[in-house]
Amino acid sequence: MRLFTQHVAAGLLCLLLAATRPAAAQTPAAPALPAGTGSLTGTVLDSLKKEPVPYATVVLLPATGDKAITGVAADDAGKFSLTKLTPGPFRLRVSYVGYGTQTRSVTVTAGATDVGTFRLPTAGTALAEAVIIGQKPVVEIRPDRMVYNADQDATNAGGTAADVLRKAPLLAVDGDGNVKMRGSSNFKVLVNNKPSPTLASNLAEALKGIPAEQIKSVEVITTPPAKYDGEGTAGIINIVLKKGVEQGLNGRIGTSLGSRNSGVNGSLNFKTKKLGFTSSGGTGGWYGPNKSERVRFGKTDGSTLTQQGVGNYGGQWMFGSLGLDYDLNEHQSLSLAASVNRYAGHDYNNLLNDYVSPTQPQTNQLFTRATNSKFSGFNGELTGTYTKTYALPRKEWSVLGQYARNDGTFGYDFDQYLNSYTNLEVGSASYRERSRGRTPGSEVTLQTDLTQPFGEKQTLETGLKGIFRSTGSVANVDGLTRGVTDDFVRLPGRSTDFSYDQNVQSAYATYTNKLTKKLTLSVGSRLERTALSADFRTNDTSFVRSYLTLLPNGNAQYAFSDNNSVRAAYSRRITRPYIDYLNPFIDRSDPKNLVYGNPGLNPELTDSYELSFNTNGKAGSLNVAASMRRTGNAIESIRLGPDANGVTRQTYANVASNAYYQLNFYGSAKPAKGWDISGGPDIQYIVRRSPSLGIERRGFTASLNFNTSYKLPKKFTLQGFMFGSLPSPDLQGRGSANLYYQVGAKKTFLNDKADLVLNFAAPFNDYWLYRNTTDTPTFSETNRNYAYQRSFRLSFNYRFGQAQQTKQRKSISNDDVKGGGSKQGGQ
Repeated sequence: MRLFTQHVAAGLLCLLLAATRPAAAQTPAAPALPAGTGSLTGTVLDSLKKEPVPYATVVLLPATGDKAITGVAADDAGKFSLTKLTPGPFRLRVSYVGYGTQTRSVTVTAGATDVGTFRLPTAGTALAEAVIIGQKPVVEIRPDRMVYNADQDATNAGGTAADVLRKAPLLAVDGDGNVKMRGSSNFKVLVNNKPSPTLASNLAEALKGIPAEQIKSVEVITTPPAKYDGEGTAGIINIVLKKGVEQGLNGRIGTSLGSRNSGVNGSLNFKTKKLGFTSSGGTGGWYGPNKSERVRFGKTDGSTLTQQGVGNYGGQWMFGSLGLDYDLNEHQSLSLAASVNRYAGHDYNNLLNDYVSPTQPQTNQLFTRATNSKFSGFNGELTGTYTKTYALPRKEWSVLGQYARNDGTFGYDFDQYLNSYTNLEVGSASYRERSRGRTPGSEVTLQTDLTQPFGEKQTLETGLKGIFRSTGSVANVDGLTRGVTDDFVRLPGRSTDFSYDQNVQSAYATYTNKLTKKLTLSVGSRLERTALSADFRTNDTSFVRSYLTLLPNGNAQYAFSDNNSVRAAYSRRITRPYIDYLNPFIDRSDPKNLVYGNPGLNPELTDSYELSFNTNGKAGSLNVAASMRRTGNAIESIRLGPDANGVTRQTYANVASNAYYQLNFYGSAKPAKGWDISGGPDIQYIVRRSPSLGIERRGFTASLNFNTSYKLPKKFTLQGFMFGSLPSPDLQGRGSANLYYQVGAKKTFLNDKADLVLNFAAPFNDYWLYRNTTDTPTFSETNRNYAYQRSFRLSFNYRFGQAQQTKQRKSISNDDVKGGGSKQGGQ
């Protein structure tokens, strides 16, 4: 396998060199000078974030009248250039969907004229042309994504990334911390457009290790273009962390204390003329009670299983990052970024198990079991980037490399007391068991991208990428039976030891053409080659296989005006299973429901279609989107059994074809001065078919997201949030309804450098009962999980220095695997 990887890496390197040499050698031919030799150059920035507004429309108008003379689109850096102009007085009008329009008088001379910077306000913050209110909206609706500005939401203070994702459009987080996007768990999460293997392997726990104060915004991208990896059939969630300053030094320190979590965090950043430095870090913990119930009825044998569990959970997290940016010259820059993310925790549960079978009374079983599950994860990443821009606007070439290390551990200890309703002393345990396992992992990524404009209206984006991923799982189980063994002994047939390599090489191209002033068309495709190999050392088996996947996509956008547009998009995306789906190790922590992965899983493909309408104005914004997603050969969690002893098995298999028909409304408004509201409903019709299981389920579900804030005198702010959803049809049953709400108050003082925030979650109910049902030909089951949501949190944050944002560098995005769910509960 190593020889194979070396050959693939060498081939990819040759392709990278072949693709980049022509780009470096091309120089645009100098045009013959016409009668008009004047030119205008400038930059378009977001007025609040001080970031570029890519592809903003710049139109040259006469001194009087509105008939356009010529126009151009700004490049990725927000820069524009109008050439071959006749000297004289004119006006420049700059606009972009989602922003207010600015018009400025200019004078063209016989030479070059720099008109400076246009700072566009977002449409929701523009009272009149060039009049700006210094506050970003909580939610921005852009043509290709929805952006939740977490730094504008007071109730996030002292929380974690999981708390932030609860409030983003189209997202939902349940009581166990599991995230869904548009009702699907099949999506990819990026951090600053970069992948995190920790997020892929155990998202629910890893999100607890990112403090909310570090998050600037959350971008929800439902139809990603070809430059993104093909993974994530529901789309991509990009968590944008706060960065440094334009010049000088700044930083932040914060602390929080609450009934569910607490922590400390901070950042320190500076920027000189050519060198930028960013850093952040923090540590904290989470804790709380848990309670669950399960009732199962056997349809064939009349058996009954009743389980009641109660306990607590807890854990600690640590997060740190460093970044360096260096501008070699006007057109070349280097960046280096490093980060570490570690978490460790436990979930203690005291289970009462009562199994009764009228037809096989010898299998009846009554016992209590005290289980302490343990887990940990570590992710370390090092990323280097070289970026080159050119005199030709919008042309850019970049080379990126990343090494990531991702290691995890898992295990449990339990003591079982037969024929007892309560726990006894450990020495009285009829059976004891312990298990320890680890999942080592590493990734190496190489990537190059080229953006080549053809005139002012056409752009070609191309790139090559290789991901070389290695992971696996090693676990052992020891048991002690009272009266049979004096000490723990290794249990034969219960261990696992396997390695798994997944290498993905890809190439993409996207062509964009602004056909008219109102119509823009973009088409592209991505070709990915996947090579898999696995070695199962416990039973001396292995496999090697590879496949090619073509992933086309495209979109067309028609702008009725600067603030109104309609967009149609199509994309095909792939899902590759990650380690939690593949690991054949059998988790027996629940004696009546065994859980294990399936190493024979195949990838799934999804075709997505979307039609959306966006409108922005002084009163607010609205996005209406109708979409359809079809997934064949879908990876589903399925339940099998029960066997003669009343034991069911839970694993993953390619057994279904799923279709989602969705209508989503999301808007923001300012009903009165200082009052902001945003949110909207999401309605879905879901069809799930599995011929192999003889199942077809269909039905409606819906959800509602609502966020509001109100500014009071003396720098007080009140904030509220609510999310609710109806049950949804699953392949073998029905999912749970969901409800979560939060209110908070913030006081800003010390010349706007300090905040004191008090938050209350679910103040009117102690818990939310998540009720899931499973119905198969052999059994029916109801699970109840008590998510204790009522909590409070008091947070303090202090900022020093400047607070402007640096420009964002290119980064790697390995969004190509389907991640596992949460291993533990809690918020």
